[in-house]
Amino acid sequence: MSAADWRPGATIEVLHARAAIMRRIRDFFHARDVLEVETPVLGHAGSSDVHLDSLSLSARTPAGDTRLWLQTSPEYHMKRLLAAGSGPIFQLSRVFRDGEAGRRHNIEFTMLEWYRPGFALEELIQEVADLIETVLASPLPQVRLRRYRELFTTHFSVDPLQESPEMLAALRDHAARHAGADTTSWSRDDCCDLLMSLVIEPTLGRDGLDVVVDYPASQAALARKRRDRDGTLVASRFEVYLEGIELANGFDELTDADEQQARFEKDNQQRLALGKPCISTDQKLIDALHSGMPAGCGVALGIDRLIMLALEREDIDSVMAFSLEKC
Repeated sequence: MSAADWRPGATIEVLHARAAIMRRIRDFFHARDVLEVETPVLGHAGSSDVHLDSLSLSARTPAGDTRLWLQTSPEYHMKRLLAAGSGPIFQLSRVFRDGEAGRRHNIEFTMLEWYRPGFALEELIQEVADLIETVLASPLPQVRLRRYRELFTTHFSVDPLQESPEMLAALRDHAARHAGADTTSWSRDDCCDLLMSLVIEPTLGRDGLDVVVDYPASQAALARKRRDRDGTLVASRFEVYLEGIELANGFDELTDADEQQARFEKDNQQRLALGKPCISTDQKLIDALHSGMPAGCGVALGIDRLIMLALEREDIDSVMAFSLEKC
């Protein structure tokens, strides 16, 4: 082991700049009368999202040995606060996602998440843009709304929201060329996710902020569904891109407890089909939704990625004190 292995990934100068950005973020929300909150890193439930893998541990508690989950997002706890009457809230939280490591990923990272009761999706998109400008300390050249289906028709001449065997076959053909693998058994969402990440995402946010809207209804996660201008059922959510990097994911939040319960159950069915373990439903979140969570919007933003862009760095290891590689 070399003598330098103990050193942090970020320089002390970068850590000073990071601290200044964190203060700027807090000042941004305090000026807008958004309450800062803290919620647990550990919970009795993990995320059932098929695309996320939660980390867990066994803890000695008054109830005996208990399995607890490191949170992939503070979302569930923050929604319980909303249902309790917190009003608008934000949090800078440490979160954990198994298997995520690389130039733009770390298993443990910092997430900024905030909720705006009463906001429409368009209002939250504007606030995200304002926050990013605040962190970058410079105005964005432009903020563009990009429809999901139009991105696919532009890049692949395929409308991914159509329901037809021909459309699915075309998506599988495109995915096979880019994956270098047999995609004949892939679902529409599998194909779209790969094509979005490998082909479309690197082109986004190159001359300003790109905000992708109108995702397939099957990708609603914890968002409401609505009809787009063509009458197609879509997810009422958005994703934000800058310099080819996904920064944020926002929802018009689902408040229907029964619908949320059904989505959790469907997630676990898909997890079982993929050979992944079931994740227990967060019953306290369901109870909170039954009690009445106010309508509104929320968004999660990857702070390490945004700081990486603000400081013109090439990887998040260089803006974190100790990434997985360094800890």
